[in-house]
Amino acid sequence: MDQFAVADGELLIGGQRLSRLADRIGRTPFYACDRSLLTHRVHALRAALPVGIELHYAMKANPMPAVVAHMAGLVDGIDVASGGELQVALDAGADPREISFAGPGKSALELKQALAAGILINIESFREVELLRQLSAETGYAARVAVRVNPDFELKSSGMKMGGGPKQFGVDAEQVPDLLARIGEAGLGFEGFHLFAGSQNLKPEAIVEAQQKSFELALRLAKDAPAPVRVLNLGGGFGIPYFPGEQRLDLAPIGANLAALLQRSQVEMPGVRLVIELGRYLVGEAGVYVCRVVDRKVSRGQVYLVTDGGLHHHLAASGNFGQVIRKNYPVAIGNRMDGAMEPGVSVVGPLCTPLDLLGERMSLAHAEPGDLVVVFQSGAYGITASPQNFLSHPAAAEVLV
Repeated sequence: MDQFAVADGELLIGGQRLSRLADRIGRTPFYACDRSLLTHRVHALRAALPVGIELHYAMKANPMPAVVAHMAGLVDGIDVASGGELQVALDAGADPREISFAGPGKSALELKQALAAGILINIESFREVELLRQLSAETGYAARVAVRVNPDFELKSSGMKMGGGPKQFGVDAEQVPDLLARIGEAGLGFEGFHLFAGSQNLKPEAIVEAQQKSFELALRLAKDAPAPVRVLNLGGGFGIPYFPGEQRLDLAPIGANLAALLQRSQVEMPGVRLVIELGRYLVGEAGVYVCRVVDRKVSRGQVYLVTDGGLHHHLAASGNFGQVIRKNYPVAIGNRMDGAMEPGVSVVGPLCTPLDLLGERMSLAHAEPGDLVVVFQSGAYGITASPQNFLSHPAAAEVLV
C-alpha cells in the first residue's frame, strides 16, 4: 500500500506514527482516514478529467462527519441516501443547491426534509411523484427533482450491479416517459436525470461504455421531459484495488470519453451540467482499520492472531459484504513494517463465529499481544456498513488525521 509512508518500521497515518496515534485516540479498534490522501485523490482526479465535469461525493461510502466536511470543501456536490445523511451533509456546510438525494424507499418525512432543505430529489417511483406533489402543496416548498433511471444495460464487470434488468433502484427506462408526464402534471421542478449502472469497476473500457450508453439514453428520454435537462448525473463505478493482481484504474480513457461527451452535450443538450458521482474511489484508499493483538494462539500448527476487532466493525474485510469467494484485504502489522515475515498467519476477532476473520493464512511480520494489525483500503464501507452491535462488543472509534 504505497499511499502510506513508513518510518523506522512503523506506518505513518497523516504523518503520525501508528502507535502514537493509537495512544492519542486512547483505544483500539479504530478507523483512521488521512486527510492529505483525500485531498490528493480529488486533485489527481480533477487533473485527469476535463474541465467542466462536476464531481460529487456519494457520502454513503464514508459518512463520518469530519470526512464529509472535508470532502464538501473539495468537491462540487454531495449525494445522500437518507434523511440522516442529509442532516450530516448540511451540518458539514454543503451547499443545499448541490446536494442530491437517492434511495428506493424514501419516506414521506425524508421527502419533506428534502423539500425544506431545497435539495435535488432523485425520483425512483411513481409513488414519490404523488407524495412530492402533496407535500409541496401542503408546505409551499418548491420541489426540485431529477429522475433516477434504471437503464436497459448494466456496467459490465462491476462488483455490484445497480442497473439493468429488474432492480429496486430507479424507474425502468421504458417507464420514464410516463413518469416524466406525471412530473409535469404535478408541477414539480424537473432538472434532469441520474443513471448509476454499477460500482467497483477496474476496467476503464466498461466505464466508458456505460457512460456513453447513459448519455445516449438521456438524450432519448429528454425528448419527453417537461423542461430542458439541466443536470445529467452519469453515476460512477470507479473501483479501487483490493486483492493481488488488481491494478489501479486507468483514468486516461475515461477522461478522454468524458471530454467527448462534454463537447457533444454543448450541442445536443445545451446548458446541461455533466456530473460523475463517486464514493469508494474518493475515500477508500485513504483509510485504514486498526485493531490490537490480544492473544497469539497455535492450533494444530496454525497461527492465529486474536484481536479486539473483527467483522462487527469491518464486515467487508471479513468477506461477508458481497464477496462470493472470500479474499484477503491487504493486511500488515503496522508497528512492525520491517519485521521478519511469518507465513500462514490468520487474523481473527473476538466474536464467537468462524466468520470473524480479517486475514486468512497470510504472510505477516511476527506479532505478539499488544502489536497493531492494520487493514488497508478501509476508507469506504467500513463501520457504518458493519453489524456493530453483534455480540455487544465495544464500538470502534473514527478519526480524520
